[in-house]
Amino acid sequence: MPELPEVEVVKKSLKKTIYDLTIKNIEISNKFLRYKINVKLMKKMINSKILSITRRSKYLFIDLNNDHTIMIHLGMTGKFIIVDANKNEYKTSFYYNLIDTKPAHNHLKFIFNKRITLIYNDVRKFGFIKIFKTKDIPFSPHLKNLGPEPLSKEFDFNYFKKNIKKRKLFLKDLLMNQKFVSGLGNIYVNEAIFLSKLSPKIIVKNISNKKIYTLVSNIKKVLAKAIKKGGSSIKNFNNTEGKKGNFQQYFNVYGRHGKSCTRSNCIGTIKRTVISNRSTFFCAICQK
Repeated sequence: MPELPEVEVVKKSLKKTIYDLTIKNIEISNKFLRYKINVKLMKKMINSKILSITRRSKYLFIDLNNDHTIMIHLGMTGKFIIVDANKNEYKTSFYYNLIDTKPAHNHLKFIFNKRITLIYNDVRKFGFIKIFKTKDIPFSPHLKNLGPEPLSKEFDFNYFKKNIKKRKLFLKDLLMNQKFVSGLGNIYVNEAIFLSKLSPKIIVKNISNKKIYTLVSNIKKVLAKAIKKGGSSIKNFNNTEGKKGNFQQYFNVYGRHGKSCTRSNCIGTIKRTVISNRSTFFCAICQK
């Protein structure tokens, strides 16, 4: 599933390609995604102009000049295809090879002025596209229980310390909890925990203040670097310009089961375990 950095990269790519354009037509070939598309309401977005494209957690928001907002979640296999004026196609993907993107999985098409088309393609149909009144977005059931953004000032030592008191759960479980911090996913949680030399199974109330500072800092550093590198391409992730992310070249633990620890002074081997049904990678020697 695309995590915060990948969704942020897609957001930036969309801003480059469709910001300030006007929707001239909308074609819906399949309204049955995770949630049924409201076709009648969607059609009312025709002739609206895009005012902004933003992100909250793993959600994308396209604000229109008719006081409505399009909310998008890519699910597991959701992707966008941009078709430019010369009919060149640029695709986003995360887990599926781009050659597997078939027209049969194109569910919705936004046709803009300047001969630009945005297509939503989703093999497994776990993603969704909803319309809200812009003023109602903060009260959406998808957002109301989300924790702070990990790159925000709100997510700091004090917030972390305050919210782990007496909590007897694994660190990995805490960071994957979207109510605690929103947007983190399996890849970047594994990487941040490794950089902090913490065990993914440490009970959070037992983490020292020094380690909390280190962990919060590393979470922000990992995400910032991933965004700068264009996200992680795993069977492929591309932005809407067709460019691959390359943060996967910097993985220290994720997907490296059986390989040597990347720390120069460590003789450990990367292990794999399962925590809450998610693969977890760590070095048993330098992560305590």
